[in-house]
Amino acid sequence: MNIFPAIDLLGGQAVRLVKGDYGNVTVYSNSPAEVAKSFEACGASFMHIVDLDGARDGSTANFDTIKEIVSATSLSVEVGGGIRSMDTVKRYVDIGVDRVIIGTAAVKDPDFLENAVKKYGEHIAVGVDIKDGMVAIKGWTEVSEFSCYDFCKKMQSVGVRTIICTDISKDGMMSGTNLELYSELGKRFDMNIIASGGVSSLDDVRALAKMKIYGAILGKALYTGAVDLREALKTAKEEA
Repeated sequence: MNIFPAIDLLGGQAVRLVKGDYGNVTVYSNSPAEVAKSFEACGASFMHIVDLDGARDGSTANFDTIKEIVSATSLSVEVGGGIRSMDTVKRYVDIGVDRVIIGTAAVKDPDFLENAVKKYGEHIAVGVDIKDGMVAIKGWTEVSEFSCYDFCKKMQSVGVRTIICTDISKDGMMSGTNLELYSELGKRFDMNIIASGGVSSLDDVRALAKMKIYGAILGKALYTGAVDLREALKTAKEEA
């Protein structure tokens, strides 16, 4: 299993929200590129970036910061938040982003998603954010009409190869991740499943790795020191 240390960007800073609440922000660093370099120094090969400004309003407010991160490291970077046009996808791919995550637009603009998958293939992933069993959109501020499993089935049918699935109720809470959800996703779908939200201990990493899912995102647990990145990478590899 691959470990994806995460950086959430808001106003060019590395931050964390609790349950996606923009009114509950903790700033961890004014230099996200330095944070990314520290992840690489620990042995990480991948990184997950969320543009929180983009997720909320569809902008690319943190584009320059993301470009700096990509340039400063050799990490395989995936980026989500506010990606709602082919032009935005192209801009990110052109600066070396390996995987572009489409969230809200996968729900609201299926033609755009299908065109992006046709043109960019495995460079396209879909963010599936779950709130009470339903897919949430627009930076988790709205809930769509799609259930988690129905939406994932639709994504697989249009050729999406990777989904990043977040249980919003677990995100930032340090209370453990939703193992049942990821186990079920792994059984039902032939896609790369990346677990996100509440991965807060080596036990979580170990349990997810045993499921043979593709990846797990570590966010707040790294910043608070609850999980050591080197140990998480080692644990994920041992269970592979």
